[in-house]
Amino acid sequence: MNKKLVAVAVAGVLAAPLAAQAQTANVTLYGRLNIDYELVNGRQADGSNPNVSRLSSNSSRLGVRGTESLGGGLSAIFQIESNVSGDTSNSSGSGLASRETFVGLQGSWGTFKMGKFLMPLDDLHPIFGNVPTYTTSILSTADLWAQGTQSKFAGGFDARLGNSLRYDSPVWSGFNFSTQISLRDSSGFADNGLNSPPPATNPVVFGGDNGDHVSELRHANVWGIAGYYNNGPIQAGVGYEANNNVRGPGLSDYDISITGAYNFGVVRIAGVYERLKYDVAAGGDLKRDFWGVSATAPIGPGALYAFWGRAEDGKGSSATGSRVGGLTQGSQTGSDQWEVSYTYPLSKRTQVYAGYVKLVNDRNAAYTFNINAYTINTTCNGTGSATDLACGANGKPGGLVLGMIHLF
Repeated sequence: MNKKLVAVAVAGVLAAPLAAQAQTANVTLYGRLNIDYELVNGRQADGSNPNVSRLSSNSSRLGVRGTESLGGGLSAIFQIESNVSGDTSNSSGSGLASRETFVGLQGSWGTFKMGKFLMPLDDLHPIFGNVPTYTTSILSTADLWAQGTQSKFAGGFDARLGNSLRYDSPVWSGFNFSTQISLRDSSGFADNGLNSPPPATNPVVFGGDNGDHVSELRHANVWGIAGYYNNGPIQAGVGYEANNNVRGPGLSDYDISITGAYNFGVVRIAGVYERLKYDVAAGGDLKRDFWGVSATAPIGPGALYAFWGRAEDGKGSSATGSRVGGLTQGSQTGSDQWEVSYTYPLSKRTQVYAGYVKLVNDRNAAYTFNINAYTINTTCNGTGSATDLACGANGKPGGLVLGMIHLF
């Protein structure tokens, strides 16, 4: 009996301060379902180019976030966000905390957080990208920019990275900056088991771009910094991201992007420039320039969006035909992305949209969609080998999209 009384007393003492703290916490359940119908095509390895119908879930998610006041202007923050496969409900990428997930502190000095989230470079995307369709689906404007379709092991720069530490500054007269490092350690072990891009003997598992033991032994890391300006009709940003020893020992890659936009009221015009650079394992380097321009205009209650981007030919000191992701060294390795979409709000939380996107790959370019990638022929590389001469041309994926988004 005495033991039971002591247990009850201890529980009461502990519960009182916990209840008081809970009163200062603010917790929100939120989510998004974004599902579309896609009619896509693109030349296959056998030379065919059929129209394919697909239903896709685009960055759908379910999350919980909250803050707790710690006093003196300091707050604890957290977020646990999971991918939702609204089309199939069974994707391996839909594990708990598979999207933006972190814990941190926030105050007048800025925000510090630890966990899994996008890099500062990704925060440049909304300045020029397809914001009316939430920068996702096959309409994503990170097909060519940042090689968004690729994982970190394959040279991509549009990835959500685990094992990350990040600082975001406060805003000073419209300007702020962010910096982040992803340690690429083995605590997540989520990319694959062989430290090589998929497909591999060990399949990709929950989590995405985190790291593995081989990576941490060679001190692999991803570091980035970006500055942003948002004041009145003007938005601008510049960012740098470096993949150090990520694709392999001694291989360093970087992305430098500059973007800006001006809202004239009747139309918002934006532009972007990017320089990509990769070290090549066989020797030398591979570089590429990218340019893009977009326009967003209010048409009725909705928004019309149009985009054109041009990835130039791969260049540098590496051998002709060297390839990282969709970027290939040599002539006829450029690509154009054309896109137009219209988003119509049915309410404050529900929208429908329609759009068309086309990647016009030159003969030896190998780019495909960032979100919901579509397999195309990529055997052309400009080397003049028997395989290259027999390839015909690489695919030019395109697609029509009809979708619906609900936010809650």
